Amino acid sequence: MIVGVLSDTHGSLDKDILDFLAPAEQVWHAGDFGGGTEVYSQLATLKTLIGVYGNADDYALRDFCPRFRYFECEGKTVLMTHIGGYPGHYNPEALEKIRVYKPDIFVCGHSHILRVMNDAANNMLVINPGAAGHQGFNLVRTALRFRLEQGEISDMEVYEAKK
Repeated sequence: MIVGVLSDTHGSLDKDILDFLAPAEQVWHAGDFGGGTEVYSQLATLKTLIGVYGNADDYALRDFCPRFRYFECEGKTVLMTHIGGYPGHYNPEALEKIRVYKPDIFVCGHSHILRVMNDAANNMLVINPGAAGHQGFNLVRTALRFRLEQGEISDMEVYEAKK
């Protein structure tokens, strides 16, 4: 299965991002969809969408996107939230959930900084796809795409575009 991962769209979903996500069978959005439910609805009509709400999302979106989401995909367990942090610098609530769920993959957003790193202490891969939207301090918009099959991640690709 090909998975697309993005975050911090802040109400904008450009054609180039949609083209990058086109091969994906499933899209994970780590919050701050922005623009009410428009971006969520646009993605959900195109792909299987798994998302969480972010700190900039309104209550209409929070009605059907939780703050934390734990799920299984192709033999890997995934924990997703918007404000998560990274190894050695996790948000306290995220760290509590990591300790409870012990995911194979931890996905978060919020920082607008693309990071893919191994957390050896918690035996998991940490993914922050950066920011796909035009809002914020980031100069480059980013998203990720990878193959996840039988518990193995391969062929990870990064989408990059100037703001």
